[in-house]
Amino acid sequence: MKLVKRDILEQVLASTTEPLLIVNVGQADWPVAFANSAFSPIGGDDVAGKPFADVIEEIAGRELALEVSETVRSGQETSFPVEFRSREYLLVLKPLLLSGDKTVRNYAAYWRSSNSSTTADGAEMHHALLKAKRRIRDLSRDDPITGLLNGGAFREVFEHDWAVAARDKGRLSVVVFRLNEFDAYIEVFGRHAADSCLRRVGSAIRRCLRRASDVVARPDGACFVALSHASDEHGVREFAARISAAVRELGLHHPRSGSSKFVTVNFEVAVADTANEKCGAADFLDTLLGTVPE
Repeated sequence: MKLVKRDILEQVLASTTEPLLIVNVGQADWPVAFANSAFSPIGGDDVAGKPFADVIEEIAGRELALEVSETVRSGQETSFPVEFRSREYLLVLKPLLLSGDKTVRNYAAYWRSSNSSTTADGAEMHHALLKAKRRIRDLSRDDPITGLLNGGAFREVFEHDWAVAARDKGRLSVVVFRLNEFDAYIEVFGRHAADSCLRRVGSAIRRCLRRASDVVARPDGACFVALSHASDEHGVREFAARISAAVRELGLHHPRSGSSKFVTVNFEVAVADTANEKCGAADFLDTLLGTVPE
């Protein structure tokens, strides 16, 4: 079968009745490459070029945008129930893999109305299957205590984003946080309380992320790491300081802390000029994770 010309495909996509976006996930910030006219009532007419996560956040809120971002990073197909202006949709995310490609460079995102021709039972079964697949994926990628990404999953995300940033001659910012004197906290309160502390700190960091495309993980013990696509080191340091303040404001009592009566974190910031770094992504991350003081 011969390849169909681009303009023909665009005409077909434009005429589809389901709201549809094509997203370029091979570029930094995942810009929207195409939006059909059916999408206009949901997201407006000027979404082309906007970061995909920002578009989702404007439509459906930050929590869903974070979930969508994680799905896109994993390269999986999934769906989410979405309510918009009193109408129910199933937001379906489908990776588009070209012949010969090993990595996904584009995603299709379309809003399937609950009133579409697909039967309700069929749509529900499809959503349940994708949800189960997503849960299986999450079990291997999530830290069991905090629900954040684990170290291995974060490394995959970091190496992928590094390659994209290097191709675009962009920068990546990484902040490593470590809980101060956490061993002493465990000695006082025990492991269950320590796990609860880790969960609350992880949630505080996640809430502080500036964009849905930013990522936070718990690679080990009392360590958290955040990845941002911001390139201004001063701005990243202010971002890290806000997170540090947010953790302290949790008011988690720490009777053996030498610096504060509450749980606190220290942090290390690094901004990588990915196209000109002498080391690769793995070595850069290993070096950074090894520099944070206990």
